[in-house]
Amino acid sequence: MSPRRYRLDRRAETAEETRRRIVEATYSLHGERGIYATTMTHIAERAGVSVGTVYHHFPTYQDAVFACSQHVAATIPFPTADIFAGLSTLDERVRRLARETFGFYERLPAYERIRSERWGMPPIQAHVEREENDRLALAREALRPFKVKPRLVEACAALLDVAVYGAFTRNGLTPAKAAEEVSGFILARLAAEASRAASR
Repeated sequence: MSPRRYRLDRRAETAEETRRRIVEATYSLHGERGIYATTMTHIAERAGVSVGTVYHHFPTYQDAVFACSQHVAATIPFPTADIFAGLSTLDERVRRLARETFGFYERLPAYERIRSERWGMPPIQAHVEREENDRLALAREALRPFKVKPRLVEACAALLDVAVYGAFTRNGLTPAKAAEEVSGFILARLAAEASRAASR
């Protein structure tokens, strides 16, 4: 490898490393300060670079937020239907649904706060809408073998919202225990609906 090629490769590696540090700094600051209280200056200080370097990589703050959102989606993906492999009973599938959804929130502790600041911030709004759609799709898949009515599927998905998770964990429940409690509510509601349908 020629010396010039080596220098170009090193420069590219350095630029990529700098970009990664900026994105990770943005992510940590959003968790600590919130989206609207974080500035490009804060990001530069946290990443250990100049403000000009931050603007070089991300010309606007929304560009930095978008990159942060992409980073989160890639490193902390929402559970997929694969989690139900080998599970055949309603009880098993509902409990796995709740555990995996609340496990996702546990891995993304700032999500509830960041979601509350989504208005006027298109990258965050898009991320929130994706999570809501993924959660509803996962609830549909969990309940699909049992032909549950759409409105009940939507209710189950709503009970797995991050706000419900936050309410339980702020009151001292572990994520696993919170998932167990919500699973119980969902299963009881589905059992009541099945009983009502059987009696008609």
